[in-house]
Amino acid sequence: MPRPTLLRVAIVALLTTAVLTPPLALGSIKAGRLGIGDSVMLGAKRALHARGFGIVDAVVSRQFYTAPGRVLYWRRRGRLPRNVVIHLGNNGIVQLSDCSHAVQAAGSHRHVFLVTLKVPRSWRKLDNDRLHICARRFANAYLIDWYGASRDHPAWFASDGYHLTASGQTAYASLVARRIAAVP
Repeated sequence: MPRPTLLRVAIVALLTTAVLTPPLALGSIKAGRLGIGDSVMLGAKRALHARGFGIVDAVVSRQFYTAPGRVLYWRRRGRLPRNVVIHLGNNGIVQLSDCSHAVQAAGSHRHVFLVTLKVPRSWRKLDNDRLHICARRFANAYLIDWYGASRDHPAWFASDGYHLTASGQTAYASLVARRIAAVP
């Protein structure tokens, strides 16, 4: 018998979890903020905590395909708050299906904020376009345009053009917090 591919295993796990995980009652959704990201968000962890993020789940080199699983991880533990910020795509291509699954995994009673990318890579425009499309597909998904807000501020970035300096961390966390506050 052939070995299942990693993709098949991941799909079965995602579908099984989605089917077996009971929906949470609206009253059980906690206020708060969760960030799911890569090294860019990890660099801004202190600044995000200072602006109300209880959990910053960010690791170096994380890719967008992990987003649905991370959302489900926190949801299954009863720790998925009302506001979920996803900043992934710096390390590879964003697939619309992964973005859609991440928003759906959060549930329709939560706000999911998708952060555009400032990474100087060939896939940046494609990823940002896909994040825009994904945000438009769901009533509870919102875009945070980090690319637009930061592209004229080179002092916010390290020499690689996308990891954050201290002033960049502050600007990043402030933009994210303002966008969340603007959504009722």
